[in-house]
Amino acid sequence: MKTMWWRDMRSLLIVPMFKCLVAICLVISLLVFVESLYMNIVVIYVKLCKRKPEKIYKWEAMQEDLELGNQNFPMVLVQIPMYNEREVFKLSIGAACRLIWPLDRLIVQVLDDSTDPTIMEMVSTECGKWATKGINIKCERRDNRNGYKAGALKQGMRHSYVKTCTYIAIFDADFQPEPDYLERTVPFLIHNPELALVQARWKFVNAKKCLMTRMQEMSLNYHFTAEQESGSTRHAFFGFNGTAGVWRLAAMEEAGGWKDRTTVEDMDLAVRVGLHGWKFVFVNDVSVKSELPSQFKAFRFQQHRWSCGPANLFRKMTMEIIRNKRVTIWKKLYVIYSFFFVRKIIVHFFTFFFYCFILPTSVFFPEVNIPTWSTVYFPFMITLFNAIATPRLVLCSFIHIIVVTSQIIVYNNEFIMKYIWYACRSFYLVIFWVLFENVMAMHRTKGTFIGLLEGGRVNEWVVTEKLGDALETKLLPQVRKPRNGFLERINSKEMMVGIYILCCASYNLVFGKTVLYIYLYMQALAFIIAGIGFIGT
Repeated sequence: MKTMWWRDMRSLLIVPMFKCLVAICLVISLLVFVESLYMNIVVIYVKLCKRKPEKIYKWEAMQEDLELGNQNFPMVLVQIPMYNEREVFKLSIGAACRLIWPLDRLIVQVLDDSTDPTIMEMVSTECGKWATKGINIKCERRDNRNGYKAGALKQGMRHSYVKTCTYIAIFDADFQPEPDYLERTVPFLIHNPELALVQARWKFVNAKKCLMTRMQEMSLNYHFTAEQESGSTRHAFFGFNGTAGVWRLAAMEEAGGWKDRTTVEDMDLAVRVGLHGWKFVFVNDVSVKSELPSQFKAFRFQQHRWSCGPANLFRKMTMEIIRNKRVTIWKKLYVIYSFFFVRKIIVHFFTFFFYCFILPTSVFFPEVNIPTWSTVYFPFMITLFNAIATPRLVLCSFIHIIVVTSQIIVYNNEFIMKYIWYACRSFYLVIFWVLFENVMAMHRTKGTFIGLLEGGRVNEWVVTEKLGDALETKLLPQVRKPRNGFLERINSKEMMVGIYILCCASYNLVFGKTVLYIYLYMQALAFIIAGIGFIGT
């Protein structure tokens, strides 16, 4: 009797519900693939047609006027927000003070929210050192941390000397611009009055520190190469990255300046400025050195903020975007659907739910067919798109496709064999990246839901810990907090998901008729490794 009841319930309720979930995932898979394909087509068009920003917008190098001297150079404010940045404050302040720009036309503003008296004194001393060298540097402090970074930037804009500036460059505490940064970016704003923002890309000084930083490098390279490049080219709009960018002060003021209603004040400002009709340009050839979080806990906090903040901003701004009358309906559709809905909401939910729940659970429902294109072809193409964004993986990804699709092994050509070996040796990074992204999708999904529902951690801001060059010195034991035991390393959420996928893989191995268990075992291992904290430095 119980067996019949279970069979009826399974056939009438559970299986149809699972089929419905699979169908929803297939539709989302198609949306994500089309969006990724579209962005990469735009990037290919930019590369083939050499559509560099200098060809689209007017750009002329700044030169000293014989009569006016330096007066033809606009006043530029360089802002450096920081909070207890013991390891990197000297690097960021030093890089800002070395920028090539007339000294009487440059103001460096250090917005120090530090609470450690020792660090506050060190920052003040460093600012004083550069002041003696002729740099107009200001060290500004608040008596509270309201609004976090947005609050500090907003307070920094209230000082009287800021009104004398035309442009504002922003660098986080771990960012080190090259000396010619202003020379290469500010001319875009000077000669193109419709431009509000010039964004440079990030270059990572510790990308090879560990496997986790390599995975981050792949993801962020794709973000800049595809998302920022395509947004700049097709819509003259993209999300400000919060650092390594130069703003036109007039555009910021017109849009209402900084707001601390979410933890993505940079994206908030960019959307509001974009809705006023201003244009943005992404300059891929200008890069600014920065640091990737190499500790898993720090990376998790960062990803929570980067997923929760956009979702919460989407909730707050959707109607504002719809009611806007300054931009075209196509730009509003792009911002709502492509920029927010697909990239900031759907992709996180889909990645975790489909690859870490639907696929593993499908081993218990052999009567439900999941098409190969959704589990192999689309993911493979999207992975290839991401791999191409990291130059050293372009060759290995391309050769891997040839070998897999043609099933041809070349024995006689030593040159080809050499690069096939390089492909086999390097392609493991792509596999690790896929598994790692699925693990992190769990945290991004949680953050997205918290942002959409305005949950308890919606405004949580944990500053990402920077190590500077400490990893290369004997200061490392002082930087890393000691572990008190194995249990403190355990991440329970990753462990539970990993154990569930492991059970599904074992069931498929024993009772299934497919080889899905190969993927499931690898994915389970990735979750378990993250669960025991055996990741990062």
